[in-house]
Amino acid sequence: MERMRLRIFTEPQQGASYETLLRVATAAEDLGYDAFFRSDHFLRMGDADGLPGPTDAWTTLAGLARETSRIRLGTLMTAATFRYPGPLAVSVAQVDQMSGGRVEFGFGAGWYAEEHAAYGIPFPDSSRERFERYAEQLDIITGLWATPVGEGFSYDGSHYRLSESPALPKPEQRPRPPVLVGGTGPRRTPRLAAAHADEYNVPFSPVAETSAAFERTRSAVADSGRSEPMVYSAAQVLCCGRNDAEVSRRAEAIGRDVAELKANGLAGTPDEVTDRIGRFAEAGAQRMYLQVLDLSDLDHLELVATEVAPQLG
Repeated sequence: MERMRLRIFTEPQQGASYETLLRVATAAEDLGYDAFFRSDHFLRMGDADGLPGPTDAWTTLAGLARETSRIRLGTLMTAATFRYPGPLAVSVAQVDQMSGGRVEFGFGAGWYAEEHAAYGIPFPDSSRERFERYAEQLDIITGLWATPVGEGFSYDGSHYRLSESPALPKPEQRPRPPVLVGGTGPRRTPRLAAAHADEYNVPFSPVAETSAAFERTRSAVADSGRSEPMVYSAAQVLCCGRNDAEVSRRAEAIGRDVAELKANGLAGTPDEVTDRIGRFAEAGAQRMYLQVLDLSDLDHLELVATEVAPQLG
């Protein structure tokens, strides 16, 4: 069985400067984690103060591209509602070049209406329209990257039209950076993943629901006739401690209950967290995104790197 890859996943809209994210990303690189990912949001959620304010996902990753050397960098998930597809393809390709080919492009439809209102971003009321726009953007972005140098790219969709784009620049990775599609939608999401994604991600779902979502996507991949393999991954909140007191302290720091975290996340001692990750591996997960909510607690990352990761093979 392929070794489970552990990736750090951050939520900077809850409160983090670029310097904070840089410390976490460099610590993750030094500790041997496979990747550093961040959300793409502009407004805090829940009771967090969100200070000093939001940071832009691709501006952050551009900076990290030049200040790290090995770790892979990506988003869970860039929102299709935030940017036009052509300029987004340019930005991601450029950051991929800046990183030497370490970018992974997680892309979703967008869902958080309040952040759109807060920053003047149009938000279609219809989930159907949001998904249609998202699907067209995936067509366009992957189409731009795949167009041979010297040829043009045109697209005539219901929501977006491109005419003889030079389809430049190209990303460092060829034919493109890995594309991640996620969610638990029963029909449209598996089909879209089968058509466009290199990785399918299930966020914050129990093992049984994650396994069922993987199976739906496996079926969509088989039905599509594609020959390229799909990577399957899951995201879960992390709260690991050497003992019960340390677990409780970390849970309190992020405003969560230990029992709830043990039921719905990766919580407990290193052995307990290892066992929980193993259940996701048995369901087919090849990568686990560890949602780290206290970005000041770098010892948390070190504990998992030294006492959980070695048990995963």
